[in-house]
Amino acid sequence: MSAPTRRRRWLTTCAITATAGLVAIPASAAPGTHGSSPFGARTLAQLAAERAQSVGAMSPKVKEDDGDDGNEADEIAEGADQYAEARTSPGIVAPGAYGAAWSSLTKLPSTGGSWRNVTDLPYNSDDPRYRDIDSNSSGGSGNVTGRMAAMAADNDGYVYAGSAGGGVWRSRGGGGHWKPISDRLPAQSTGALALDGGGRLWLGTGEATTNADAYLGSGVYVLSDPHHGTFSTRSRVGGKELESTTVHQLRFGGGKVWAATNEGVWSHSAKKLGGAWKLEYAPNPDYLPGGSKADDPSAPYKNITNDIAIDPKHPSKVVLAVGWRSGDDYNGFYTRANGTWTRISSGFGDLPTDADDVGSVTFARSADGSRYYAIDQSPEQLNTNPDSGLKGIYVSKSGSPSGPWTKIADYQGLAAAGSALTSPGYMPGVQAWYNQFLTVDPADPEHVYAGLEEVYETKDGGSSWSTVGPYWNFGFSCWSIDPAKQTGDCNPTTHSDQHGVAIGRYHGKSFVYVGNDGGVYKRPVNGSQDSSGHATDWTSLNDGTIDTLQYYSVGVGKDLDHGGVSVTGGLQDNGQSVLRSNDKVMGSNFGGDGGATLTDPANGCNIAEEYVYLAVQVTQNCAVNDGSWITDPSKATSYGVAPADNATGEARFIAPLAADAKNSSTWIAGGRHVWVQTHGYAIRSGDEWKSVYDLGEGHTATAVAASGGKVYAAWCGPCNNQGFARGIAVGNADGTGWHDIALPATGADGTVPNRYLSGFAVDPKNADHVYLTVNGFSRQWTEGPGAGVGHVFESKDGGTTWKDISKNFPDVPADSAVVTPNGGLAVGTDLGVVYRAPGRSSWQRVGSLPAVAVLQVKLSPDGRTLYAATHGRGIYTIQVRDCD
Repeated sequence: MSAPTRRRRWLTTCAITATAGLVAIPASAAPGTHGSSPFGARTLAQLAAERAQSVGAMSPKVKEDDGDDGNEADEIAEGADQYAEARTSPGIVAPGAYGAAWSSLTKLPSTGGSWRNVTDLPYNSDDPRYRDIDSNSSGGSGNVTGRMAAMAADNDGYVYAGSAGGGVWRSRGGGGHWKPISDRLPAQSTGALALDGGGRLWLGTGEATTNADAYLGSGVYVLSDPHHGTFSTRSRVGGKELESTTVHQLRFGGGKVWAATNEGVWSHSAKKLGGAWKLEYAPNPDYLPGGSKADDPSAPYKNITNDIAIDPKHPSKVVLAVGWRSGDDYNGFYTRANGTWTRISSGFGDLPTDADDVGSVTFARSADGSRYYAIDQSPEQLNTNPDSGLKGIYVSKSGSPSGPWTKIADYQGLAAAGSALTSPGYMPGVQAWYNQFLTVDPADPEHVYAGLEEVYETKDGGSSWSTVGPYWNFGFSCWSIDPAKQTGDCNPTTHSDQHGVAIGRYHGKSFVYVGNDGGVYKRPVNGSQDSSGHATDWTSLNDGTIDTLQYYSVGVGKDLDHGGVSVTGGLQDNGQSVLRSNDKVMGSNFGGDGGATLTDPANGCNIAEEYVYLAVQVTQNCAVNDGSWITDPSKATSYGVAPADNATGEARFIAPLAADAKNSSTWIAGGRHVWVQTHGYAIRSGDEWKSVYDLGEGHTATAVAASGGKVYAAWCGPCNNQGFARGIAVGNADGTGWHDIALPATGADGTVPNRYLSGFAVDPKNADHVYLTVNGFSRQWTEGPGAGVGHVFESKDGGTTWKDISKNFPDVPADSAVVTPNGGLAVGTDLGVVYRAPGRSSWQRVGSLPAVAVLQVKLSPDGRTLYAATHGRGIYTIQVRDCD
């Protein structure tokens, strides 16, 4: 079960914030509980109850005078906010910060050696080896990878997949055997992909699913020969106008390419790629960069646009879908009248025009121009309806985006069409502000695919619908946990939470390709269905050649059964992966959003995995299980052992969890309290944790570390930019000697800045010698009190005093650090790994990873190999000697 509902802080950031997916949440995340019913159904029931409680806690309007409005109680929405808080607090980050950081990083001298991807093989979410109580194996998603934000496909078998944080990938065989084609760009976050009439591939960087574990982009790029070429910085369209934005859609018409961004709608000639982009419409231009209100806390939410619909018969007639998903006065549809963009207030038919009912919108046009379709998410529904935020799906049978529009689907109708989401409180469209795609079969204007949490299909223009890609198979009568079967007698489905879609042809056959939180899936456009309307012919294209897995953490331990090591890691929306030394396929032994990971260096099957908010599960057999716990609960081999801050909601979404470097049986966990347990992987109950220090009301831990019984804990509170504060406490694991370190509130030069404190690295030879990593950007980019300068600090007196050792360290968020056996220091940043050799003061770039966030670095048990958990490109290793 999930943690208790809590209000989401209204985050002020130049990144757009909301949630990661809500799929694959383990059933037994509550402390010390085991369930006897299928975990999928049980989880949704819990989510439904939480969402019902949240109604009334949300406000559909963003008010300029109130920094805590627009709140949503959905816990994972808050979690994504917290991911962004670390990078933006104590203020607003100015545009261009990541671009400047990438330029600085690439100019650093490089160490020797090269990185090796260890997760570039299939990752089977239904692996029959791992059907323990905390796994979602047998749900039906099959092989998965990280979130795909956009898709494109042509009629020659070429398919393009744009990932949330791992760049753009190409397949030349109708899907599979993927190759990355955007690694040379300074941004690996995809917002939109589109093929124009001439076969060129357009890329809008910066994921715009209002998900804060994605990153801002560096603009729009075009690839003239997508069959063979790769994107480069020289292929950027226009100037810097769209740098540090997110791009929701790219559309073509009237010789122009149109871009719907978080900073208004822009256009550019599709023929002449030089020259500046033109700002067509921004509802609140004063809030744009350079405007009089650019530093207002609500500025990031004041110019959000979602899509552009162009009349195929009259390309000069354009309709803009504008609006922030949680609601604002500017939300609505706009068209140009007498040279001025004007809100549409009437004559639209069923498609709402009131600001309260226009949120995130997606358009789709039929190839023959006879139909326009639209999905509309409603801020009012989001605020008042616990079941769904979907207002409806609509069609304009005139073929004009001006309508009139007719409603052809609502969430009740979709729920009755074979959906897996039929429980009150969690029904189709519950995340319609995060999950949306829409496309029309080029050969049939009444054949439509729509994506929300699930994939829906209509072949008669919306008169009837089928859930061809249900959320999962749990709860259906065909489901079985039997390891001899992939998913019982049910057909494989897609991963949930849909974002991108494309239709293309391969060897003369048409296929639909969908991108979601689990990667890429395809089926024939006119595929088969069973009696429930579920597709029988989905194929996962996540064959291991496309590794966009979004890791928060990595754990490494000896594989006692097969030799070598076992590598595990916690993932956004894809649980916990486990890769043993003899594996050809990775398995998933825990479900949910996998957070922190502890793995016993001496035994890689002793694993602790954090779900969210310190909901910790532990196993001592890698969670190997044949599912027999369904009928005999005593046969479960993983256990919920969450500290009490999980139940009270006083821990962060991804909360810190660490083992003592000198004693793997002593664990430290951080919420409001610093928790210690000394039973190691034999722990069986959350009652075995002891609170050794109270960080204080409103404070929550951001990092913990321990060595030889000495414990360091960093905290924030408030953690957003409404009064952001941070601190460090130091004490002993036995509860003695605890005290707060005096840190200057202003973050004066040379002192620890007033920014998010992300990690500690303790010298294994001396527990009083410790390093601190600091997230966010220095004051050059951050408009907030005490932002200060620097990202890496050193203390030689147990944290009492700190010295800035950043020197030539790029001004980029630092996420994690580890001291190497030779006394060097490796640091994971939002753009790769940097290293300071022993006895040196300057930093080097380690290898040449793409521009991807490295959220954790960790050493192998023998200290010879450095592991990097990237949030978008899987797990990489490099030999430590190569860093010298």
